[in-house]
Amino acid sequence: MTESSTRIALVTGASRGLGRSAALKLAEKGVDLILTYKDNEAKAQEVLEQIRKLGRRAVALRLDMADSKGFEAFAQRVESALSETWRRDRFDYLVNNAGAGVQASFAETTEDQFDLLVDIHLKGTFFLTQKLLPLIEDGGRIVNTSSGLARFTFPGYAAYAAMKGGVEVLTRYMAKELGPRGIAVNTIAPGAIETDFGGGVVRDNAQVNAQIASVTTLGRVGLPDDVGGAVAALLSDGNSWVTGQRIEVSGGMML
Repeated sequence: MTESSTRIALVTGASRGLGRSAALKLAEKGVDLILTYKDNEAKAQEVLEQIRKLGRRAVALRLDMADSKGFEAFAQRVESALSETWRRDRFDYLVNNAGAGVQASFAETTEDQFDLLVDIHLKGTFFLTQKLLPLIEDGGRIVNTSSGLARFTFPGYAAYAAMKGGVEVLTRYMAKELGPRGIAVNTIAPGAIETDFGGGVVRDNAQVNAQIASVTTLGRVGLPDDVGGAVAALLSDGNSWVTGQRIEVSGGMML
């Protein structure tokens, strides 16, 4: 495969959890990667090594999704990485995965917590994608990350779920407006997954894990690779005609 025909994906928040899994699943399918991380460069380097062992090229760039003022400089770093590593000026796939969780009741959620979630999940997805648009190939694809919590409800996630509902509406508008460039835009909505999200409660609390499994049609809690595999599948050649859709990856949770 030549440099010009190699697919390149940019996955935010790929040093751990769902982003890490998505990056590795894409690498297994022959895609090269640009990864972002916020603080843990060592973890990002570990993911880079795994990708390179799969025979793919990859670079890791620092990005704080809560700081939209840094997005223009980040886009310039992406442009430099594309030129230096692939001798190209555009990439093919953008996976807006990076996020953070706040668990607090509606009555107790603070403005600071709310604003942080807005900055990372909604404002971040909106303006990072906007800044990267000139670097995305015509005919490329974007995957935004929502949550099953935008459909079903659990106490303590009102603010977080509201942001994800906004991401789902934004996805449809992006799909409509980027359609003339042939760019497909979809939302992946994970259910409860065994990661360190929310302090790792789903992964580490046996009672919570069992309760979620009991209301999940396929009878267990999700794993990172369940979602990473779905992202890679959505970006495969056979799904190029899918756009503007919300695809829940929850094992049939709360049906």
